[in-house]
Amino acid sequence: MPHLHLIGARGSGKSTVGPVLAARLGRAFVDADVVLEADAGLSIADIFAAEGEAGFRARETATLRKLAGGPPAVIATGGGIVLRAENRDLLRASGFVVWLTASPEVLWERIAYDPFTAARRPNLTAVGGLAEVRQLLVAREPRYRGTAHFVVDAARSPEEVAADILPEWEAWLRSQPSSAD
Repeated sequence: MPHLHLIGARGSGKSTVGPVLAARLGRAFVDADVVLEADAGLSIADIFAAEGEAGFRARETATLRKLAGGPPAVIATGGGIVLRAENRDLLRASGFVVWLTASPEVLWERIAYDPFTAARRPNLTAVGGLAEVRQLLVAREPRYRGTAHFVVDAARSPEEVAADILPEWEAWLRSQPSSAD
């Protein structure tokens, strides 16, 4: 049975919309970053510090493989999951991929007010702040777009975003050769 994967930049609402979708679908919600940190016994920031981005990305891919092979779930991925072609292929092969979008300003506002971000997530560029968000969006946008089955504006309430996703998910399921779910 296919998963419902949520992709998008940090602050796009994957970990907020995911539980709403999971509840409506009667599925488990899994935050891939939480699983990765639990398996490593380290925060993402600590993994970056000890192993660099390459080490983190290898762990991220291993976590995605583990989750993609597990029971059907709504899975919130890390913002950089789309950087590796292998991950993009696995996301599309194992389920319906939804890209949650928002303006750089909305993303930065959410990140700035998230108490976990500073403690658990490293800056991914030397710039930091709103400039980092803009830089990452420009770099990652083609990969998000190329991976997603559906794109949704996530600068609204989680319930509104979920309400937009559900009919697209159901239509996608009906279009699959073995759509029994």
